Amino acid sequence: MDRNTIIGLTLIFILLLVWQQVMQPTEEEILEQQQRQDSIEAVQQRQDSLEEIEEDTTSALEVVETQGDSLRLLRRQAAYGPFSGAAAGTARDVVLENDLFRVTFSTKGGRIREALLKNHDKVVGNEKGKDVKAPLSLLENEKNKFEYFFPVANLPTGGVSSGDLYFEVVKSDQQSVTFRAAADNGGYFEQSYRIAEGTYNIDYDIRLENLNSVISNNADEIRLNWVNYLGKLEKNTTYERRYSTVYFKPVEEDPDYCSCTSDDKEEITGQRVKWVSNANQFFNSTLIADDAFNSAILETKMLPEEAEDLKLLVSQISIPYNHSASETFAMEFFVGPNEFDRLYAMGNSLQDIIPFGWSIFGTINRWVIRPLFSFLSSFIGSKGIVILFLTFIVKILLYPLTYRMLYSQSKMGALKPRLEGMKDKFKDDPQAQQMETMKLYREFGVNPLGGCMPMVLQMPIWFALYRFFPASIEFRQAGFLWADDLSSYDVFVNLPFELPFNMGAHISLFTLLWAVTTLIYTYYNTRHMDMSANPAMKYMQYIMPVMFLGFFNTFASGLTCYLLFSNLFNIAQTIVTKNYIIDNEKIEKELEAYRKKPKKKGGFQQRLEAALKEQQRVQEQREAQQQRKKRK
Repeated sequence: MDRNTIIGLTLIFILLLVWQQVMQPTEEEILEQQQRQDSIEAVQQRQDSLEEIEEDTTSALEVVETQGDSLRLLRRQAAYGPFSGAAAGTARDVVLENDLFRVTFSTKGGRIREALLKNHDKVVGNEKGKDVKAPLSLLENEKNKFEYFFPVANLPTGGVSSGDLYFEVVKSDQQSVTFRAAADNGGYFEQSYRIAEGTYNIDYDIRLENLNSVISNNADEIRLNWVNYLGKLEKNTTYERRYSTVYFKPVEEDPDYCSCTSDDKEEITGQRVKWVSNANQFFNSTLIADDAFNSAILETKMLPEEAEDLKLLVSQISIPYNHSASETFAMEFFVGPNEFDRLYAMGNSLQDIIPFGWSIFGTINRWVIRPLFSFLSSFIGSKGIVILFLTFIVKILLYPLTYRMLYSQSKMGALKPRLEGMKDKFKDDPQAQQMETMKLYREFGVNPLGGCMPMVLQMPIWFALYRFFPASIEFRQAGFLWADDLSSYDVFVNLPFELPFNMGAHISLFTLLWAVTTLIYTYYNTRHMDMSANPAMKYMQYIMPVMFLGFFNTFASGLTCYLLFSNLFNIAQTIVTKNYIIDNEKIEKELEAYRKKPKKKGGFQQRLEAALKEQQRVQEQREAQQQRKKRK
């Protein structure tokens, strides 16, 4: 090694010693670094501890969840017994659809959750207070129930409700579905639904397979609990509520129903029931047994007018159970509109669900007015024009009665000068005036009630039409002139306030025109009649149309439209008949000829004259007693 190399290495060694001495940390720096290292080690130890705690917690939670699942399973077994396996699950929807309706089912309970009617809409109010149309569904309320109760021994509730079970879909296509809830013994409860094109009917069967060892031995029936909150579907909810209720038909009797205007409960025991129907004004949901239900307890509950729902209907229906290894009970569900022909074709008097009325009024509506209306509608598109033709036909058919009424009025008019002369003669003696009036009527052969009887005979037609228009779905949402729904009131003017006497916050123009034409007809028809014997009647006939404004202002505009047309026809018939058909000179000759005939008093007239004489005698005695008291 030469000298230069040795000198270089020596210098490098010296530089290293100097760098080591300069760069060596102080005691403070060494202490700070040691503290930092200790903190890092502490954090690492804490992290390791947290990971150990997390692992221990996770293991503990897994144990708790396992224990929770076991606890829930035990609770389900205690509550649902052999159906505990079906008491847990997730609800999902299944849809069946045809050209008329779409039915949505839920696997929770295996029941109908909604039935959407494609060709019908309901009326709802928007934010501006105007009526708008919306899709119409039945059985859609979330509070509804349709569940079977299976009596099972040793359960706290006494049994299991199918509404708490989750059903498995074992078969499904576009127009049929089968739901099944399994029991732990290999048995099951099954519900099958089938629909077809062109109908609102749903074939509905229930099947109990191998449940005879599950259901209590002392049970001879399965109870169906049907709770249905009816929705508000119409503009006029007052009349919709009035025509909504539970209908039912005992096997051997005519259909019947619960009260429409108050809470009511019907217990059909000791006789079997063919069908039970939950009916709105124009729609119904009806459960029909192929054979018959054992019994039923049916209830309708009124809800406040401001409530969201229209009415609550509750039905408890008993289905026979024979404890066989396999049992099927066949039914049919109708969920649709109250169309007479469709319901009539189904048999079992289902058409009586339509509230046409009972006794003679319902008979006239079902078998006279309805067929006539259907015939006219087959070639006339406008329901208002159909009402016009219907009015014309009714007036033509009743014209013989109208003619008799007008003829009797003309005879009374011919006697009016004689009656006025008699009133002047006996103006201070009302009793004698009445007796002489009756003698005059008898002498000329005039019946003072002859002008009233034809009107009384027409009253069944009027009462029938009163029920016909708000019950016929053909008028529902059918417009005419300013009316947009002939089954409800027409609104010509909306008011910012409610009118008194429940007249609503609107003006019905059909009702107003009816009242005006009624007053005109009354004036023209009675201006020659003598009403001095009963002056109150003279004013009452003008007051009545005004009083009925309050009633008809909220009634079906189809009826007020008919009444308006009827008044116009009445005025025309009266003018034509009195001025061009009835011969007043002939009436005068007829009266004189009758006056000259020998008279034989009838029983009624004899009793009437005797009553007047007795009344006159009593009045004379009273006057005599008063005069004696004054003398004393």
